[in-house]
Amino acid sequence: MNINAPVPVGVLGASGYVGKELLRLLAGHPRASVAFGTAETAAGEREQGVELLRIADAPIASAEVVFSALPHGVSAQYVQEARALGKRTVDLSADFRLSPEAVYGLTEVTRSRVATAELVANPGCYPTAALLALLPLGRAGLIDPSREVVIDAASGVTGAGRSLKRELLFGEVAEDFRAYSVGNEHRHLPELKATLAREGGFTGDLVFTPHLLPVRRGILETIHVPLTRGLDRAAAEAIYESAYADEPCVAVLRGAWPSLKDVVYRNRVALGVAAVANVQRPRLTVIAAIDNLVKGAAGQAIQNMNVMLGLEETAGLPC
Repeated sequence: MNINAPVPVGVLGASGYVGKELLRLLAGHPRASVAFGTAETAAGEREQGVELLRIADAPIASAEVVFSALPHGVSAQYVQEARALGKRTVDLSADFRLSPEAVYGLTEVTRSRVATAELVANPGCYPTAALLALLPLGRAGLIDPSREVVIDAASGVTGAGRSLKRELLFGEVAEDFRAYSVGNEHRHLPELKATLAREGGFTGDLVFTPHLLPVRRGILETIHVPLTRGLDRAAAEAIYESAYADEPCVAVLRGAWPSLKDVVYRNRVALGVAAVANVQRPRLTVIAAIDNLVKGAAGQAIQNMNVMLGLEETAGLPC
């Protein structure tokens, strides 16, 4: 066997925004080739030179790694079918994120577990940014568990998927900005709380409010963190720089705060911090930005695949 031969990979659900992004990134991957991509209503169409097949016709046995970008609640069945054929799988839906069957694929945090995993549950886009922003503080015991962490997050419309929805029409979204899932009941909250407790030791309250931005891609999160002791900006930046010094896909901005322009089309999270003035008890504001389709989905999935296969972690990925 040629150890330098491209690794064949398959993409289930290749006609959605995340599936299309997977095909776009894989087209430029130096060590992977797309064995198949699936779609149902778009079967027969071509995407990045790949003719899309119905899932029933997909030659799953021809792939070494299978990505599933199928909808939540649908993905699990096909992931299990791929696993039954002995395929290592990265699931981009929410179906396995809280399951002991899978390794949670927040690459920078669970890299050693991802390396030996047969099934990786790719994190959600909002949790990816929030967790990478909060875990250094949680691990240092700096988050005050008696007060809530407040996460105000805003995402571009591709985060809602490609299915036709009235509230996502151009005429509804343009020149507007609105919150949704208000009341701290968004489906990402259990994932956020479970991972922050498991990996960061913080079990206090999180208040998470998502917003819809009138842009195609990108997430910006403003996170208000109650602290157990005061930190000035330089000390806070030093904590993040130490935590992510060797991480090619995390950028800590010293003396600046990230914007979407820092991250779109890139597999990176950009982080900036500020000490909060004029409050009675110490707080820190952390700003986190990612591209919801890249580091928040397809890019992180390929990053995980690279780790699983022992390839250069950033192969095929602009960080």
